[in-house]
Amino acid sequence: MNSLAKQRQITLKHLYIDHQKMIGLKFYPDKVIQALVKELPGVKWCKKYGMAAIPNSSANLNCIFSKFKGVSWINCTHFFPNKPVRIGNEDISVNSYRQRTPKKGRRVCPEEFYQKLEIRKYSMNTVRVYISHFEKFINHFASVTDLENLDENNIRDYISHLVVVGRSDSFINQSINAIKFYYEVVKEMPNRFYDIERPIKKQTLPKVLSKGEVLAIVHAIGNIKHRCMVSLLYSSGLRRGELLNLIPADIESGRMMIKVRDAKGGKDRYTILSKQVLEDLRTYFKSYRPKAYLFEGQMKGQKYSPTSLGKILKQAAKNAGVQKTVVPHMLRHSFATHLLEGGTDIRYIQMLLGHNSTKTTEIYTHVANSDFMNIKNPLDL
Repeated sequence: MNSLAKQRQITLKHLYIDHQKMIGLKFYPDKVIQALVKELPGVKWCKKYGMAAIPNSSANLNCIFSKFKGVSWINCTHFFPNKPVRIGNEDISVNSYRQRTPKKGRRVCPEEFYQKLEIRKYSMNTVRVYISHFEKFINHFASVTDLENLDENNIRDYISHLVVVGRSDSFINQSINAIKFYYEVVKEMPNRFYDIERPIKKQTLPKVLSKGEVLAIVHAIGNIKHRCMVSLLYSSGLRRGELLNLIPADIESGRMMIKVRDAKGGKDRYTILSKQVLEDLRTYFKSYRPKAYLFEGQMKGQKYSPTSLGKILKQAAKNAGVQKTVVPHMLRHSFATHLLEGGTDIRYIQMLLGHNSTKTTEIYTHVANSDFMNIKNPLDL
């Protein structure tokens, strides 16, 4: 593909216009592209989305590729949501929800709900949460045909129902987020349910491990691949998903940095790389030769299973004699806490963790013991 074709990029999007599935074509103004777009079958300009659109069909999709071959680079990243995203041992995507066969009498999300999730490029974890909670909501009001007829009182009744059946605060908040997403984002009704009350947020402290416990866990892992994964979670403060998304090029050994791409909130950032972990990574790489991702499962080119990583860590903690229930995120919490105890400025910790504000990072000041150690216990006095 020549450089001119790449400059003339066309991004394909899923659109839903007048109850019809459409292929959106987004591009920067260019006389050549505009002339070719006009030749597409059934093309029309969609002012609302600022792009051209043609009916969504296999024939029209092939026509696009044929028409712009050698002229423009077709970016299909947002258009093919059916490309599998691995979660645990499942291949799941927005399209997989579309293709489900629902149980008899059970309602599923409207098509526009799926499309908005795709257009906004939400993570698959958010997609799963929103679809699951919104479908619980609309099936609770199964007798209501038009969802726009539901008002604030209906929402409050539903939230009260969740409280009565013992749902957690997190579950309730996720339900509210999914409902608000439909009415305020999909249906474009800003602040439709602005006054809906949420459970009072509880301040729970992060669970952390001591440095000795972390080292014991790492030393209890004999497999070099597993040891590298667990060591990186702690030494670089990575989330589980961030670790499994790493590719070999993200390890920038010359700078002793790790590039974390498309992390939570769609943000990129850098974090630090341990010298000891780098040595282990080199040993691991020579033995395993990963093809696409830094850590792959049994099938080359596929991400390592997050579920398997959790089991490895849990077994390592058991072998190390650690009595706590250890999960991957505890290593991230421990990373931040130990840095804070070692005197690292909280603003640097914020950047390493990828937090938007130091207020999020300040939670670790409540578990770091560096200042507590200087306090004389009154009983000892």
